[in-house]
Amino acid sequence: MEQPRLVPIKLDNYKPLREMVFESLREAIILGRLKPGERLMEIQLAEEMGVSRTPVREAIRKLELEGFVVMVPRKGAYVAGVSVKDIADVFEVRSALEGLAAGLAAERITEEEMEDLEKVILQISGEEDILTVVKKDNEFHELIYRASRNHRLKQIITHLSEQISRFRLTSLSVPGRLRIAVYEHKKIIEAICDRNVDLSCKLASEHMENAEQNLLNAIREEEA
Repeated sequence: MEQPRLVPIKLDNYKPLREMVFESLREAIILGRLKPGERLMEIQLAEEMGVSRTPVREAIRKLELEGFVVMVPRKGAYVAGVSVKDIADVFEVRSALEGLAAGLAAERITEEEMEDLEKVILQISGEEDILTVVKKDNEFHELIYRASRNHRLKQIITHLSEQISRFRLTSLSVPGRLRIAVYEHKKIIEAICDRNVDLSCKLASEHMENAEQNLLNAIREEEA
């Protein structure tokens, strides 16, 4: 059965309605249910989610600020496209910052956080559902950011990651990539747990470079 683009918002959630609408639209863009270049019609989106136009309008403005949506004068809002150059630029910066985060984590991580990292890798290793894998992979990186004890660094990397997160499914779905990614994660964990700052930095940066190359190859194959 085909996955619906959007699902009705559950009003019993503790979050503000505008935040739930924003998260729903962002997830739809990330997962490719709302595609690059697609026009975002407030009335249609509001009907699909069972809400008024006001929270949809607010969510679209926030999505524009985060780079997920572009506003075209006299035409409206559209899902932003991402070029190969955009992807390369994001990975270039993220590679350096991921290395910095891993290096800081090697200095500052707690024993409990080490255990959390190892648990996540075990969960990824035995998982077959690709959406769950992506979620757990995000959790792995989030744990490293938290262990770095640098909140500003975490904010910057998370924002960069979200700009290309719609391609994560494409990247991890490539045959053999998940196995390699898990191996790279394990080596990063070993270096962090050994408190080897230089090696942690090096391995985390290389992991991002490998992920970039894998993703660009997958995109070129799709285009071909």
